[in-house]
Amino acid sequence: MNEQQPEIVKEYTNGEITVVWKPATCIHSKHCWTELRTVFNPKDRPWVHMDGSTTNRIIEQVDRCPSKALTYYRNETGQPEAAEPEVTVENIIEPLANGPLLVYGNVLVKNTDGTETRCTEVTAFCRCGGSANKPYCDGTHVKIGFSA
Repeated sequence: MNEQQPEIVKEYTNGEITVVWKPATCIHSKHCWTELRTVFNPKDRPWVHMDGSTTNRIIEQVDRCPSKALTYYRNETGQPEAAEPEVTVENIIEPLANGPLLVYGNVLVKNTDGTETRCTEVTAFCRCGGSANKPYCDGTHVKIGFSA
């Protein structure tokens, strides 16, 4: 029997906001640590240092995460905050260099087993062929040195 493992979710707080990281969703675009290494440093454990910058700067960086593996909520409300309003009409497709195909907007994915999955905001699709979670990207492109 194939049992599904529970999703790993990590939370980091500075008292004002809590950054939520879902590693299984991460496509390793590197925006977080290349643009704000004082907070996000993959060589450290834990890799998120909430005292490394201001709350506003952390929010700004988290909002740049294309896969939404990084999100945040304000501690006073406990509610997630959306960086941008939900896309309802326009879809944008962006191939990342040496990485996945990002689709921004509302997407209905019809799976090979007949099930359907609705995706909103940003969906990362595998381009390297190595993902164990096809059609979605699982970051394998980094491990295999995919180049395109």
